[in-house]
Amino acid sequence: MRKTSALAGLTIFVLAFFAVAAEAQNAAAPPRQKLRQNLATLRLLRLTQALDLTEDQAARIFPTVNKLEKEKADLQIAMSADIRDLRRFLAESPTKDEDIATKVRKIKDAQQIVKQKDAELDAFLEDHLTTVQKAKYVIFEIEFYRLLEQTLQGMRGMRGNAPPAPIKK
Repeated sequence: MRKTSALAGLTIFVLAFFAVAAEAQNAAAPPRQKLRQNLATLRLLRLTQALDLTEDQAARIFPTVNKLEKEKADLQIAMSADIRDLRRFLAESPTKDEDIATKVRKIKDAQQIVKQKDAELDAFLEDHLTTVQKAKYVIFEIEFYRLLEQTLQGMRGMRGNAPPAPIKK
């Protein structure tokens, strides 16, 4: 019992350390990037709980997960800019096909790299998790993203059903 509470306390300390480190990075980040970082931190916290990671596993897994998630976030930021450019190209009257083709290729390449990063993470976790934890990870992934989707839908619904703004005199 004492070993379990000590491990739980140490795990909370490690998680708090990573949360504080993530928040320090967030201080200078734009709002959308800050949201991504907070979501990644939340995912790590939930992952630790769902998989019941040991201290050693957390110490090995967190740096790799953080690195891969940062690389994916950087790719997604660049991809967002390319998508904005593509939309602008499509809205322009005389559109240059080569410009469009270049942006489409660039977006598809970034999507492929993101998939590779996900596969790299899966392979890494495959090497560092027990069989039971691997099964829990499969379920965690499905449930985490389902919960995230439901939360976003709920927020959109609240925004759509918000009371009207007060009338200013």
